[in-house]
Amino acid sequence: MEYKYDLMNVIQQKFQRLSKGQKLIAEFILKHYDKAAFMTAAKLGNSVGVSESTVVRFANELGYEGYPELQKALQELIKTKLTTVQRIELSSDVINENNTLKSVLKADIENIKASLDKIDNNEFEEIISKILSAKKIYIIGSRSSTTLAEFLGFYLNFILDNVRVVSHSISDIFEQIFRLDKDDLIIGISFPRYSSRTVEALRYAKSNGATVVALTDSLLSPLASEADYTLLAQSNMASFVDSLVAPMSVINALIVGVGMREKISISKYFEKLENIWDKNKVYIDRNKSGQ
Repeated sequence: MEYKYDLMNVIQQKFQRLSKGQKLIAEFILKHYDKAAFMTAAKLGNSVGVSESTVVRFANELGYEGYPELQKALQELIKTKLTTVQRIELSSDVINENNTLKSVLKADIENIKASLDKIDNNEFEEIISKILSAKKIYIIGSRSSTTLAEFLGFYLNFILDNVRVVSHSISDIFEQIFRLDKDDLIIGISFPRYSSRTVEALRYAKSNGATVVALTDSLLSPLASEADYTLLAQSNMASFVDSLVAPMSVINALIVGVGMREKISISKYFEKLENIWDKNKVYIDRNKSGQ
C-alpha cells in the first residue's frame, strides 16, 4: 500500500464504522501517532486496553494486510512531521537509555540490511555508467546531508576531474548550477526532513535535461519524483540525530564502483599523489611514528 494519502484522514473517515475497541486505537493514534509508530501491536493494545488481535483487525479495517504495514505507514508519516524537539522526546521510548550504544548500533545495522534489499544492482551499475559518461557531475546535499555530499565529492575528485560539490555558503545554488545541461549529471542527497533547496535544484536540473540521481530514503521522497535514478538508503532513527550510516555505506559502494571501472587511471594518479604527500609530509611517516 502506498503512503501518499493522509492516513489521519482515512482513520477519521472510517471512525464511525469501527468497533468500540478499534475506536480506542484510532483515538490514540490520532493524538499520539508519533509514539504509536514505534509500538508493537501488543504494546499499542495494552496502552488503550484492547487485545493484540483487535489492533491487527484495526489495521485490516484500514486496508492493510497486517499491523506491520500500518506501523510502516505511521513511520513514513512522521518522518516529515516530527520536529527536533518531538524526536528528542520520542527517543526515550525506542532507545534503551541503559544501553544506548547497543540500541543505536543495532538500528544502524538494520538500516544497512534494509538498504541492501531496496537497491537494484542493475540500476546501481547503470548509475555508475552515467557518472563516468557525464560531462560534468554536480553533487548537492543540505543540512546533515552536506557531510555526505562533501564525502562523495572528496573521493570522486580523486578519480574524476569533472566533479563539483554545490556549496551553500559561497553563492546561491542556482548560480553554481545554471550552466548545467543534458550532458551533465547531478546527484542530490536528502533525508527526512527533506531539504527544499535540494529538491528545487534537482527540479531545475531535470528541466535542463540533465541526468538526475537521488540518494534518499523512499520512492515517496520528493527527490525521487524528480530523479531519473534513485538510490534508496534507510535512515530510520527515532532521535534528534539522523542515522546516516546506511547512506554513507551506499556512497562508499558508489565510490568503489566508479573506482573499479577506472582502476588503471586512478592507480597512476595515486602514485603521483603519494609522492606529493610524502614530499610535503601530509601524513605521519609510518617508519618514524614509533620512535
